[in-house]
Amino acid sequence: MNLHSSKFFQAVVLSTILLASANVANADEFAGKQWPANEQVSIDQISHQSFDTLLKKYVDEDGMVDYRAWHQNQTDRDTLKSYLENLSKANPNAKAANAAKLAYWINAYNALTIEGILRVYPTTSIRNHTAKLFGYNIWKKLFLYVGSSKINLNDIEHKVLRSMNEPRIHFAIVCASIGCPRLLNSAYTADQLENQLATNTTDFFSRSRNLVVDAKNSKLHLSAIMNWFGSDFGDSTTEQIKAIGRYLPDDAKTLVTKGKFSVGYLDYNWNLNSKK
Repeated sequence: MNLHSSKFFQAVVLSTILLASANVANADEFAGKQWPANEQVSIDQISHQSFDTLLKKYVDEDGMVDYRAWHQNQTDRDTLKSYLENLSKANPNAKAANAAKLAYWINAYNALTIEGILRVYPTTSIRNHTAKLFGYNIWKKLFLYVGSSKINLNDIEHKVLRSMNEPRIHFAIVCASIGCPRLLNSAYTADQLENQLATNTTDFFSRSRNLVVDAKNSKLHLSAIMNWFGSDFGDSTTEQIKAIGRYLPDDAKTLVTKGKFSVGYLDYNWNLNSKK
């Protein structure tokens, strides 16, 4: 083998290795399990109790998660995986109450996100795992089996939850970031859903990282969530503010009541919502 053919061979080998590595990094990942059709049940019949227990153990009142302890506890890692398998048992096409569906999909989003973070932990941000072109993207490459199909985080948020005409889901689903709403340390349930959504929405706007009131300049500085998903709350800024009005703190309500104010948006904090 001459020098030129040797270099060509080395280049081919290197390209093959790099391509194989890229394919592995770009591979889909799955959570839950595939259930036979005759074992699938209505969303109404899915229990969220085990997830509730885990949230109470690892999430504090501010929504910060003790990922380190959870990651180190194999029993609780397995419990989360079992919960995701239980979610997989749901037949999304079977008749179920709307509140049960909302609670189910909110919990599914949050539980799948936590599972995704635990798989890559330690990490400092979910954005370390959201490759745009090549490599793993947790929002698009991590799938949950549900009934006879599979669904990723991106589609749970944009195709399922946002289509259910409940904009307060944006204050309930959590992408493992400080800029997100707090992760409620209890599972969402059909019978408590309205109270949970109202409570977490009020909490969201009570925090300075999500709302800053500049009374002097008659300006509200809102979370970037209200910029990205404003259309879910109304077609205009006025309609959007009206939709969240009852959840705003008193100083913001006073400013809004005056009628003349402007709106700006805060920088989003993508750092991991990790308990220190």
